[in-house]
This record gives sequence, C-alpha cells and structure tokens, in this order.
Amino acid sequence: RPERQCRREEGEVFGACAAAALYPAARFRVAGGFDPDYFCYFEDVDLAFRLRLRGGRCVYLPRAVVEHVGSATTSYRSDFATYHGYRNLVTTYFKDMPGPLAAALLPLHLAAQAALVLVAVRRGQGPVALRALRDAWMALPRTLKARPGVQAGRQTSCLAVLRAMSWLP
Repeated sequence: RPERQCRREEGEVFGACAAAALYPAARFRVAGGFDPDYFCYFEDVDLAFRLRLRGGRCVYLPRAVVEHVGSATTSYRSDFATYHGYRNLVTTYFKDMPGPLAAALLPLHLAAQAALVLVAVRRGQGPVALRALRDAWMALPRTLKARPGVQAGRQTSCLAVLRAMSWLP
C-alpha cells in the first residue's frame, strides 16, 4: 500500500519484518530460528531481538521493494491477529529484554499493555485482548524458562539495545 510506505533514510534499524528480510543462514541457526511457540505475529520481532542480542545488525534499504499482502490469511485487526499479537508482545518482552532493561522498563511495558487493552475495547475486542494477556501471563513460567538460553548468548550491552530501539509510539 503506497500510502503506508516508510520514508526513512537507509540505515540501521532494530529489526525487520520477516516478510521482507534476508538473514545469514549461520546467524539464523545460531539464534535458534523462528520460535514455534509464537505460531504467528511477533515471531520476527523475537528473532530480530535474539539476533540483536548476539551482536547482529539490521539495515533498512528503502530502495528494496517487497510485495507482501499483510494479513491476507487472518485479516487485519481480526480477533485472531489481536489475540496472537497481544499475547506474543508480552512473551517477547519477558523472554528477550535484558534483565536490567526489563526491570527499568517494566512500568512502561505495563502502561503500554493497558493502553493496548483500551484500544481493543474501543474496537470491540476487549475480551480478546484480555484473554491474550491472561494467557501470556499464565505462560510466564514457561517463557522465563527460555530466558536463560536467550540471554546466555548476549554480546550486546543494554545501552546498545536501547539505542537500537525505536522510541516512536
């Protein structure tokens, strides 16, 4: 959709949409590839985070053109997309965020969850969003079991992770 095109300059970004990304095979394997627990939505953010923690970089190339029909299977803002997106947002935070940053940014993360629930309520999807968050929090012990494996490979400082993140809402 041309109206949604990004107008950024070429340069480093935190991560890429997997539908428009190329990964070096060796780095992809070392990072563990896509986590099957995600099923869909945020699996690319999780992978980008794990690659970033291992010292990887992602470069945005505005002249590259990728034709991708987003939400063709699940439809944009469907209950399915809302559920998996909200659930996997929480999972990604607790699995991938380095400990000092996870502690420091937790109030912001919780505020973002509350804001997302309010957005979902306005769209008539409040129950779906709340179920997603409940399921993510119920799965937190399992998520936290995956954390040591993710964090053990970290070669990037917390400051470098913060610098790589986009802080635009």
